[in-house]
Amino acid sequence: MQTPEFRVATVADIPALVELVTSAYRGEVSRQGWTTEADLLDGQRIDPDVLRHDIERPRSRVLLAERDGELLACAHIADEDGVGYFGMFSVRPDLQGAGLGKALLAESERIAGREWSLSRMRMTVIDVREELIAYYQRRGYRRTGITKPFPYGDARFGLPLRDDLRFEVLEKDLSLEAAA
Repeated sequence: MQTPEFRVATVADIPALVELVTSAYRGEVSRQGWTTEADLLDGQRIDPDVLRHDIERPRSRVLLAERDGELLACAHIADEDGVGYFGMFSVRPDLQGAGLGKALLAESERIAGREWSLSRMRMTVIDVREELIAYYQRRGYRRTGITKPFPYGDARFGLPLRDDLRFEVLEKDLSLEAAA
């Protein structure tokens, strides 16, 4: 795989980001990849207003992976009270499994660890997504046992198709990465 170019999103990227994130997680197109949540959730995956806030707030970046100006993947990273946060990780469904996500995750960890001097990266994953949790575990994340409720009733985060959804917090020690 050719290494992608990384850049920070601007508000002008919001429509393309909404389309990318939705295609990676919702609807029939998402079933081309392995990250689909189509059997768990319907509706939108990202709210444009929430995305704008993430782009504009301090110590927060929506990182884009592109090749020849074409948007391939994205992730949101932020400093949340001295701990890195990683979310909105989306790779175009037809490109999943080719190493693009691994490169984007590594770049996100580099920014949090080396540029922002954060010692840990944290994320939340729907706890029934065992295959996705295993993906992160192979990349050094550990299950913390901490769970958070799913925001039922808030359509900005999707329309649940099940009543047993919740988030589990995963975490990685970035200080080991910085020492390497």
